[in-house]
Amino acid sequence: MQRKHFSFIIILIISGFLVGCNSDSIFTKPATVSESSVQSQDKSKLNVAVSILPYADFVKMVGGDKVQVTVMIPPGASPDSYEPSTQQLKDLSRADMYVMVGQLPFEQAWSDRLLATNQDLLVINGAKGIKLIDDNPHIWLSPRLAKSQLENIYDGLVAVDINNKAYYSANLKEAIAMLAIMDGTIKSIFAGLNSDTFLVYHPAWGYLADDYDLVEMAIEEQGKEPGPAQMAKITTKAKNLGINTVFTSSQHSTRSAEAIAEELGAKVVTLDPLPSNYEDVINSAKLISEALK
Repeated sequence: MQRKHFSFIIILIISGFLVGCNSDSIFTKPATVSESSVQSQDKSKLNVAVSILPYADFVKMVGGDKVQVTVMIPPGASPDSYEPSTQQLKDLSRADMYVMVGQLPFEQAWSDRLLATNQDLLVINGAKGIKLIDDNPHIWLSPRLAKSQLENIYDGLVAVDINNKAYYSANLKEAIAMLAIMDGTIKSIFAGLNSDTFLVYHPAWGYLADDYDLVEMAIEEQGKEPGPAQMAKITTKAKNLGINTVFTSSQHSTRSAEAIAEELGAKVVTLDPLPSNYEDVINSAKLISEALK
């Protein structure tokens, strides 16, 4: 099966301001994400900037060989604290479209400056039509919610490149079919588990958990390290649930997770909430499943 790279969306034309593989693979043609500057990209293609790596893959799913993508938040950087470089601001000034999640701290802190660089930029907010849970922005980690995000990106691409509407439509249709396969795969991974609660440092996996009737328990509290009382509460609850794994991510501190893991006699496992290849969500599901068996 050949893969063709596949918004609260708000499509805005900015007027100076903004009110963000292998042979067994489901997606057999993984997205290639350009991290070079927009100015060095092929001028025959649409230049699309995105906030996060998963959205780069989404854009390629729909845009295929008609687009080149630049990512604002690089691998390993945290959307909570990243500050764009001067070069990235210059790159954005040359982009045709910007796809944002709409709720990331990075976007909320930098949106005015980012969008002031390019008054003709078409901005796509990926969360249109999606009900956020407690303002949690991690909607891309749900394959079921990914469908709406892909449709929002499709709307943006058609808005800036109507001549290739049929091409984008065909890619979107194929991408949605692939997401259905991915959903079925993850559903089977989570079948027949002994437990339903997994422990994470950063609450990125709540939408995935909701999709498959699991419970995400987070150490981080409203973006902050937990205090001693909260640490004790989490540790006690985790012991009662028999939790043997604490999940961390490379974008966040591991100190509290490691301390709790030591108290529990649990192992620490890293999950990537910002995969450059969207299919890697399946690998994360496998790791979560292993902790719940």
